[in-house]
Amino acid sequence: MTGDRLSSYRKKRNFKRTSEPRGSSGSSRGGRRFVIQKHDASSLHYDFRLEVKGVLVSWAVPKGPSTNPADKRLAIQTEDHPLDYAQFEGCIPAGEYGAGTVMVWDTGTYRNLRAEKGRDSKSMEASLEDGLVEVWLQGEKLSGGYALKRMQGSNKPQWLLIKMDDQAADARRKPVSTEPDSVKTGRSMARIAAEEGGGDD
Repeated sequence: MTGDRLSSYRKKRNFKRTSEPRGSSGSSRGGRRFVIQKHDASSLHYDFRLEVKGVLVSWAVPKGPSTNPADKRLAIQTEDHPLDYAQFEGCIPAGEYGAGTVMVWDTGTYRNLRAEKGRDSKSMEASLEDGLVEVWLQGEKLSGGYALKRMQGSNKPQWLLIKMDDQAADARRKPVSTEPDSVKTGRSMARIAAEEGGGDD
């Protein structure tokens, strides 16, 4: 059940202090949303989230996504997040889990490319279990195919996020540095921190 999948998320947070959404079970409607949130916590990273069965399956990507197929970005799987987290932009207060500023850096929809392979098709759930996720993103900043491949032999589920070599690949483009602001509000991280309280008070 979705509620059980969110138990780890909820245990880590005091919703009397943080404005992050508590989330509710169900309400997926079979959607295929993705969101990438820029998160300035103990260190700056990017949270890559895919909607699967009523939750956002999530990975922390320290260097952020790349459009260069030669780059292999470390992606550390974290707890599932509620669907309404996809709209969250603001500040998590000091003392709370993940304290810092959160921005909606990119968002859109995705397709499960492994579901399109005929007899070898795989659902998103099966792909996650296998440790190989292949999706086609249709976002405002990112588009095209991306693969997530789980690495072996680590305490935390560590994956690699890799851009597929397709028409959207571009080794020269650096969206993490050249397109730093929110697709939701147009704000910079500094402006979000100033307007939302910064999380240090």
